[in-house]
Amino acid sequence: MFQYIVRRVIQFIPVFLGVTLILFLIATYLPGADAVQLRAGEKTMSPVLKAKIRHQLGLDRAWYIQYGDYLSSLSPIHATYYDGSTPASPSTSPSVRVLDGSVALIIPKISGSVPAAGAVSYDVREGVPVLRGQLGRFAIGTLAFEFDPPDLGVSLYNGRPVLTILSEAYPYTMRLAFCAIFLEIIIGIGAGIVSAVKRYSIWDILVTLGTSILVSVPVFWLGLMLQYVFGIWMQDLTHGAFYLPVLFEGGSTAPFPAYVYYILPAITLASVSTAYAARIMRSQLLEVNNQDYIRTAHAKGLSDSQVLWSHAIKNAMIPVVTYIGLDLGAMLAGAILTETVFNLPGIGYAIFKAIVGRDFAIVFGGVTLILLVVMVVNLLVDVSYAFLDPRIRYGGLEE
Repeated sequence: MFQYIVRRVIQFIPVFLGVTLILFLIATYLPGADAVQLRAGEKTMSPVLKAKIRHQLGLDRAWYIQYGDYLSSLSPIHATYYDGSTPASPSTSPSVRVLDGSVALIIPKISGSVPAAGAVSYDVREGVPVLRGQLGRFAIGTLAFEFDPPDLGVSLYNGRPVLTILSEAYPYTMRLAFCAIFLEIIIGIGAGIVSAVKRYSIWDILVTLGTSILVSVPVFWLGLMLQYVFGIWMQDLTHGAFYLPVLFEGGSTAPFPAYVYYILPAITLASVSTAYAARIMRSQLLEVNNQDYIRTAHAKGLSDSQVLWSHAIKNAMIPVVTYIGLDLGAMLAGAILTETVFNLPGIGYAIFKAIVGRDFAIVFGGVTLILLVVMVVNLLVDVSYAFLDPRIRYGGLEE
């Protein structure tokens, strides 16, 4: 199992590099993607000032150097070589050092000895300082491995760190995703089991009809209809006694508890996925019920419920787990339509606004975060197979 996980993590490296490189080239060469002009807006800018800003942002260097700087900023670990000289300002916090070339082409060489504690600041370019060792460091002689939070850059419009913007938005997306996946698991798997067990009954017909309708309905239209029925029509019908909020409202002045604002968005987001999960569960359970070991279990005298819960469902769950796991990764990547319809300030809505406003720093940082989340979720789904089916073993003799 451990060998399999290591191989999968290694396989993630070229995927991550390929996706980020494609996005970087698109953001660099897309017409109208001039970061300097986007930051200036409609204001006129002299060529001298524009060249100075491009130099500070590193945009005057080759694209592959810019891409390398971006990958370096994502890493939580950086190697730094200290030359042992006397620093210019050893008492300041952070300690200001001077960049003096590099070691082995990629390791920066800076003045002073390795500090015992505290961050170190030095200019990678004129007027562009960088902090190292914010989360600590580990030194081997004059070579230090310094730990820092990832740096996704700053917004082109408000100057706020992209990591801060995404960290504020992502909790909303996570809550929505887990609420939706909970509904998908409970309702989707439950409906699929009932439909398979009660084959050709009224329950099977209702599940088949319901899933067909849900698959056919656009998500944004369903969200609008839920808003009208439960937010407007129910309010008028009950004279305000019972209704659900139409749009998200945060803060202490919100008229509803926080969890109430996720009811309609979760139903909307889970609708199509629940229908597919029920269909997959039904087809797999019907297929498993025709297997020889199910007939053998019946022949041994086991009841229908014992055969169902002890043998059939567990073996039918692998395709369902695959679909739900991939769907969870997609939900954690941000539900742009659902978050936009319900005004939920999640990461999908943040990326949508950034695309419209051409704030490519947020777009690039958001997609990078989504890529990491999807890869981790896919790995967890693959590892879960071994626990569902004992015949599956990763890294062993049976592989």
